[in-house]
Amino acid sequence: MTALKNQVLREVGALARCIQSISDIQYRNYNLQRGQFIFLTRICEHPGINLIELSHILKVDKATTTKAVQKLMQENYIVRERDRADKRMWHLFPSTKAKEVYPCIIEEENRYIEICFQGFTQKEKDHVGRLLKKMRENIEQEWKALKSYKEESR
Repeated sequence: MTALKNQVLREVGALARCIQSISDIQYRNYNLQRGQFIFLTRICEHPGINLIELSHILKVDKATTTKAVQKLMQENYIVRERDRADKRMWHLFPSTKAKEVYPCIIEEENRYIEICFQGFTQKEKDHVGRLLKKMRENIEQEWKALKSYKEESR
């Protein structure tokens, strides 16, 4: 049996799943279902973003993005506007409701960050941030290559 070389991805995954589970419980009050808050925050941070750009930012497929956006529209969290030049393209904007909820979500996210970094020095926090960013950039190249392969095979 082949041994795992390092536990880091397991730790990152466990951290992400813990935060996801906590968030799903916290955001039920806002009628946000599994992971929808991630889409909502990015739309608030990038008003006018389209589905493809949103999918790329979140590293998910377009079908997942479409489904999440439809549910957010049903809950009146986002507004969709057709592109003036390309009528096939839609831009996503946060509604008033989204703008009211967004600060609460960011406040919770900041609270999770504080909890995760308990006992860390500022230097350690900065170092973790740089290392994780580097890891993401490294694996993102693989993601882009695979994504472009998948799109070419269509």
